[in-house]
Amino acid sequence: MAFPMITTCPVCSQQLQITRLQCTHCHTTIENEFQLSKLATLAKEQLHFIEIFLTCRGNIKEVEKALGISYPTVRGKLDEIIAVLGHSPQKKQDDVNKKEIVSLLEKGDISPEEAVEMLKKG
Repeated sequence: MAFPMITTCPVCSQQLQITRLQCTHCHTTIENEFQLSKLATLAKEQLHFIEIFLTCRGNIKEVEKALGISYPTVRGKLDEIIAVLGHSPQKKQDDVNKKEIVSLLEKGDISPEEAVEMLKKG
């Protein structure tokens, strides 16, 4: 039975190092230090979010529906994952953000309450 790979030490919470790979067919074993991909360091919930995001082809409105969360929550989760991957979330200029929020509100993509919340965070 295969278990999901853990990436952090259950004792000290530091990142684990992969040091051994084995073929399930011929049992060839390779030992060395192997590097995890950045995506392997994401938490299970973050990977689930990324899977939904990709399935929705990046359409935030569809992600909202699929997960039952608001637009600001989707953006927050994206920013969190971007940071975990070692990048800085893009910060748009205030005027562009305000125009985007108004546009989303006019289209009915967000509620007035969500617009107020986004403007407060902006």
